[in-house]
Amino acid sequence: MGATLRALRALVLLCGFYLLSVLLLAALAGVDVAAYSSGLRGAAAFKIFIVSVVLAVPVVRGMFMLRTPRGEEPPGIEATEADEPRLWALVRELATATGTRAPDRILLTADVNAAVSEESRLLGLLPGPRRLHLGVPLLTGLTEAQLRAVLAHEYGHFTGGDTRLSALVVRGRAQIARVIGHFRAKAEGKVAAERARQEKASAKRVARGKKAREIETGGAGATYRMMAAIYTWYGKLYLRASLSTARAQEYAADLAAARIAGRDATASALREIPVLADCHDFYLDSYATLGLPVRLLPPRGEFFGGFGRLLTAREPELAELRAHRPSDQTSPYDSHPPMDERVRRVEALPADGRTEEAKGSALALLTDARRTLAVLEEAVLADEVLAYRRSAEWQELLDAAMAAGMSSANTPLHRALADYTGQPATLSALLEVIDDGRLWRLAERLPLSEQAAAAKGRAFREFVRPQLHRSLRTMVLAEFSARSLLSWEFSWSRAAAVRLPGWASENTADEGPEAALEAAVDAALADHPDTAPLRALLPPATPQPV
Repeated sequence: MGATLRALRALVLLCGFYLLSVLLLAALAGVDVAAYSSGLRGAAAFKIFIVSVVLAVPVVRGMFMLRTPRGEEPPGIEATEADEPRLWALVRELATATGTRAPDRILLTADVNAAVSEESRLLGLLPGPRRLHLGVPLLTGLTEAQLRAVLAHEYGHFTGGDTRLSALVVRGRAQIARVIGHFRAKAEGKVAAERARQEKASAKRVARGKKAREIETGGAGATYRMMAAIYTWYGKLYLRASLSTARAQEYAADLAAARIAGRDATASALREIPVLADCHDFYLDSYATLGLPVRLLPPRGEFFGGFGRLLTAREPELAELRAHRPSDQTSPYDSHPPMDERVRRVEALPADGRTEEAKGSALALLTDARRTLAVLEEAVLADEVLAYRRSAEWQELLDAAMAAGMSSANTPLHRALADYTGQPATLSALLEVIDDGRLWRLAERLPLSEQAAAAKGRAFREFVRPQLHRSLRTMVLAEFSARSLLSWEFSWSRAAAVRLPGWASENTADEGPEAALEAAVDAALADHPDTAPLRALLPPATPQPV
């Protein structure tokens, strides 16, 4: 479908919203006229008129929302041509190759994403200033050839007129959503008011010694819900039609990217971006934000800069993710086609022999990547977070975060023990309970599945033992941490490893301290518990001064 036909389709869909609104207003007016013609007068006629007016207000408001809502610009830093000449040279080169106008601005963001936008005028008929949003994490994970494919794909939206027509489509979505939201809010208000009225009446009945009536709000706000349902129906039709066009635009942009940047680079970029997105989420959760609970940040420039080291260290895992990534779930309301289908279509194109182009990291296109990563933190992170202390190195960040986590550990076993003994949950109190033969009675207070709660004897012990093992191990490690005897090994390639004090290995012949801890915990949770191995591993209590 060409740009002209897509524009006509978008205009027809928007006109459909106005036509639906006019028909509904006509229906409301028809109800008022019919009531008056039938001789209805007085309070009943006035009530019908008021209801019609109240229902008409959100419809009229939606119709006269003339300006297209503008999305908020994501936080980031502007890359000027003076600061980033190599990046701008690539951007302009690809714009020329695609046959379109280069963007007027480049905004570097903290997302694994690239996107283009255009502030078109006159419902998208006149072009306007263009922006390219380019995620620095995307540059970190892609090769230059893959980045060329991504940019060529985005320029495909320019050449197809997609960015100009998006204003028209977004306007229709916003108007429909506004009307639906208004009617739903009104319906919820009616339900809340009716519930409050019935609850008040029920309380009076109870005060008089009568039985409370069941709260029933099914009829409240029914008219508003009916109006919302009508617009919701049209909204679904609008989304299905406009998003099916958007999916076709994505396929067309993929073909443009393959033509400009090469088939293999385009296919590999499409495969890589979902993997990078998942990996970046993991990095933020497990590394970059690790110290936030203790008000500690990574070294300057490392909040986003550490992502590259993670990618390098975990390359074998990434290769596994690329090879076995699950298929995308599809929906008629998806704005993009399934990624595996997009890759399949690109790989089905004839080979073009362009397999060895630009293998270097796309991050090298930046003049000073370290400085950019540092400045990006200032632009993206909240002022409150930027005020946190900076760690000197990642190991310091890990040590502080894990020590705080251990000191505040609150496992299900902690809660069950405090409830069982009525005292603070400590490791020494737990060992006393085990030595007294009360472990399995304590275990009954743990959160249990229905199957575990119904089990008896050995079956019950097998159900609860894994949960007990995890919690007891945490309590032991917290004890070591409280006495500053526990350390952690930072690693980019695997999860942080706990390091027990060296004296523990002296109490075990050939086993390492980790194996000794596992064996001691298993012994304490056996059918016939024995806490002696665990007590032998624990550091001696510090004598109290006399």
